[in-house]
Amino acid sequence: IRNLDMRDIKNKLTSSKNTKNTQSRRGKSFGYQVLGFGAGGGIPPEFLTATGGTVTTFCTNFKAHTFTGPGTFEVTCAGNKQGSNSVEYFVLAGAGSGGNDGGGGGGAGGLRTNFGVPAVASLEVTATTFPISIGAGGATVTSANAQNAGNPTTALGLTATAGGGGGSDGAKNGMPGGSGGGANKVGGGGSIGSGNTPPVSPAQGFNGGTATATPSNGSGGGGGATENGENAGGIAGRGGTGITSNIAGPGAAIARAGGGGAGGISGKQNVGAPCGTGGDGKSGISEGGDNGQANKGDGGGGGGPTSGPGGSGGSGVVIIRYQFQ
Repeated sequence: IRNLDMRDIKNKLTSSKNTKNTQSRRGKSFGYQVLGFGAGGGIPPEFLTATGGTVTTFCTNFKAHTFTGPGTFEVTCAGNKQGSNSVEYFVLAGAGSGGNDGGGGGGAGGLRTNFGVPAVASLEVTATTFPISIGAGGATVTSANAQNAGNPTTALGLTATAGGGGGSDGAKNGMPGGSGGGANKVGGGGSIGSGNTPPVSPAQGFNGGTATATPSNGSGGGGGATENGENAGGIAGRGGTGITSNIAGPGAAIARAGGGGAGGISGKQNVGAPCGTGGDGKSGISEGGDNGQANKGDGGGGGGPTSGPGGSGGSGVVIIRYQFQ
C-alpha cells in the first residue's frame, strides 16, 4: 500500500509538472505571437484628417486645403508614422506695390514652403486648430512720396513676410521685405529693397533691382521668389522670377510670387519692363503699372514716367497638403 501511494504521488507530481510545462509553453507561445504582431507592424496605420479651406483630392491618396482668406486648419486626427502625421505647406505673403512716376517694381510676397525643398523636412502636426491669416497686397501708389508694402501671411506657426514696395518719385529707395522692392531712378537713383528680411533659411525671397540715373534713368524690378529683380540698364528692369508649384495636385500647377516690373523710363515711354515669371505686375508705360493678381503674391508694376501710379500688389495664399489614406 505504501508503494502504491508513492507511485500515485509520483504520478501526480509528474502530471502536475507536465501540466505546468504545457501551460508555460502555451503562455510563451501566446506571448511570442503578441510580440511578433507588434514587430511586424501590427500598430495600425492612422492617417491625418483635417478640415478648413477649399479641399481638393488628387492622386487617390492626397488632399490639399487652399486658403484664399482667413480661416482655420483644424487637425481632427494627427495620424501616426505608420500612416501619415505630417504636412507640406505653401505659405505666401501679400506683395508690395510698384512705385509711381517711373517707379521701381514691387517685391513679391515672402514664400515659406517645404514642398519640393529637400532641405526642409515635412512638418509633423498635432490634433489642434491652426489659425490662418492671408496677407493683402500693397495698395496702388498715387503720391510721389508714398510706398506700400504688402502684408504678412501666417499659418502652422510660420510667418511669410510682406513684399516690399517699389521706390517712388519722392521716396526712391525700394522697401525691404520677403522680396525687396526695386529702386527708383529719380534724384540720382535710390537703393534697392533687400529681400529675405527678416532672414530665414531657405530664403523667402530676393532683392529688388538697382536704378540708374544716367544715361537712361531706369528703375529696378521687384525681387521674386527665386531671383533678384533685374537691374536697370538702358531700359527699366524686369521683375525677378517667381515659382511654379503643383502642391495642390499635378493638374493645379500655378506660377506665383514674381516681382513687379519697373516703370517706363524718361524719354522712352513706349518701353515698359515685364513682370517676373509667375507675376502679373507688368510695368506701366505712360500710364499706371499693372496690378498683381489676387492670391498670387506678385509685385505691382511701376507706374509710367509721367506721374503714372504704381500697381497694387497681389494678395497671398496658404496651401496645405497631406496623405489621408
